[in-house]
Amino acid sequence: MTTTRWPLALDALGFGGDYNPEQWPDEIRVEDVALMREAGVNLVSLGIFSWATIEPMEGVFEWGWLDATMDRLHAADIRVDLATATASPPPWLTAQHPEILPVRADGTVLWPGGRQHYRIASPVWRRYALGMARRIAERYRDHPALALWHVDNEIGCHVPHDFSDDAAVGFRRWLRARYGTIDELNRAWATAFWSQRYSGFDQVLPPRTAPTYPNPTQQLDFARYSSDALLSYYVELRDVLREVTPDVPCTTNFMVTGPSTGAMDYATWAGEMDVVSNDHYVQAADPEPQADIAFSASLVRSLAGGAPWVLMEHATSAVNWQPQNRSRTPEESLRHSFGHLAHGADALLFFQWRASAAGAEKYHSAMLPHAGTDTERWRATVRLGGILRDLAELRGSRVQADAAVLFDWPSTWAAQLDSHPTNLVEPRRLAVALHRALGRRGVTADVVRAGDDLAGYDVILVPALYVVSPEGAANVAAAAARGASALVTFFSGIADEDDHVLLGGYPGAWRDLLGVRAEEFWALQSGEHVGLDDGSSGQLWSELVHALPGTDVVRRFAGGPLDGLPALTRRTVGKGTAWYLATWPSDEASLQRVVDLVVDGSGVVPVVPDLPPGVEVTRRVAADGRSWLIILNHTDAPAVLPVRGTPLLGAGDPNADTVAVAPGAVQVIRQTDDR
Repeated sequence: MTTTRWPLALDALGFGGDYNPEQWPDEIRVEDVALMREAGVNLVSLGIFSWATIEPMEGVFEWGWLDATMDRLHAADIRVDLATATASPPPWLTAQHPEILPVRADGTVLWPGGRQHYRIASPVWRRYALGMARRIAERYRDHPALALWHVDNEIGCHVPHDFSDDAAVGFRRWLRARYGTIDELNRAWATAFWSQRYSGFDQVLPPRTAPTYPNPTQQLDFARYSSDALLSYYVELRDVLREVTPDVPCTTNFMVTGPSTGAMDYATWAGEMDVVSNDHYVQAADPEPQADIAFSASLVRSLAGGAPWVLMEHATSAVNWQPQNRSRTPEESLRHSFGHLAHGADALLFFQWRASAAGAEKYHSAMLPHAGTDTERWRATVRLGGILRDLAELRGSRVQADAAVLFDWPSTWAAQLDSHPTNLVEPRRLAVALHRALGRRGVTADVVRAGDDLAGYDVILVPALYVVSPEGAANVAAAAARGASALVTFFSGIADEDDHVLLGGYPGAWRDLLGVRAEEFWALQSGEHVGLDDGSSGQLWSELVHALPGTDVVRRFAGGPLDGLPALTRRTVGKGTAWYLATWPSDEASLQRVVDLVVDGSGVVPVVPDLPPGVEVTRRVAADGRSWLIILNHTDAPAVLPVRGTPLLGAGDPNADTVAVAPGAVQVIRQTDDR
């Protein structure tokens, strides 16, 4: 459980971004602070990539520029999220110690010239990184601007898996702790297959490039080890900071973003954070990025235990690192920021403050663009700062959620390994779609694991949760028996935590709960569809499944080899209902109908009933009972909602029975007692 220390001595919602003064001459640095005050900035991240500037040669330190920056920011009432400066080793370090450089699975060494070129398991690297963290902590321990420690940066972003000899040593140590004996490892890894049986831990290697598919459990365990090794690095740095400054909270920025799964199991990381923070960047190719924003923010909120969290990075407009980057209008950027606020963030920060004139990220958008202050982007920055200042009353409030979407990193890693029925099933993408369907219905959902406390959720959606523990499976079944409506999709409950298939028919973990038994997967080809008896169709997946006695068939496959077999089933379980979906609806309307069926019988009341299409609404509630609706109109038409309360953005009648939100706009409503 996180021990959140909030609100970092801020008297408003947090607003700011990454600040990199080492890239600029002193006269620009002076101007920066003046412009930050104009924009309403009250929190910046500082020193993330500054090691080579602080220590240009080993043992030679130049602190003056950083001292002056800290003092100027404090004088301007701007708090600092101060970094350990370890996110990029300086050239002198890698020249002296090339053994700290990471290695790919094929043996390729990743050389200096970019960033994060260190191997996490190297004792040499850790010694230097801990030393730098200690020096910074000791120098700034009493500085009044210091609000938060920024440990490294996006740990594991560029090198989530290191296959070096140091990693091999660390992996073996991790495996000994997990399994105890080599016989237990052989059982878990099923090494009788392909003559892989080990006689000692010293024979085990990371899953380096092999002639064909490496052992799947070896791959899964290496992913687990890598996440744990990266976390241990954070913990070591954090503990140094806590030793020197026990009252200053620590964080590192998660990367719950975009369509990828991510290589860190942040559910195991969150409890080590004093404040949970996250970076999120939308994908240019995503036509409706608000769905991923809502899902990612809900996941981070859930990792934080519902407590306030920091959006450490997002973009004001285009990024520089996608194949084709896309700019955003100021209105779109405002909605994206409010998407995180709506789902629990109490601080909105950007990368970065001032757009770089050189370097790899010079075309990444910023709060202050290349063109300066006479720009739409700068005016949007100032406007957002003013809005957040006016919404200070939201600080510390929490989002109410009646539903849960289950998501688990190790299960997703396992589901997307090679040698599976299809590579088209992406659990995170399915989870985003289900989360979005709940949002369309006006139902707010947390994103949690199967083993988490599910008692407060009346709707539970389980998308392609391939691996589940016996305890997790029983937890979902118990929630349904207590009265929840639970929907489980195909490719869920298939394997145990060692990636061994649960025998006896799919889905082995939930056959009894769902009252179904599948004999065989019939994965669909890319672009292939299967008909259903309601006139809709399915994609990605189908299977030869039977409904057991007591299970109702709601939809059947129509045509083809599975004609007449169940595609959607429902079974009464205790006080609740268990649904099974054996394919994926081909269009959003069909998926929405399925989710609506699940919600209809749950008793869940939408935040706002009959939401217009393209409008998103969440409710944040304070400990004293005050509440606010945050409304995002993602359409190009005005939206009218049956809501009473006081609009906090712009003029509005607090006694009206409806609220109008302009096209593409946002609104916050302080609710009345008679809502």
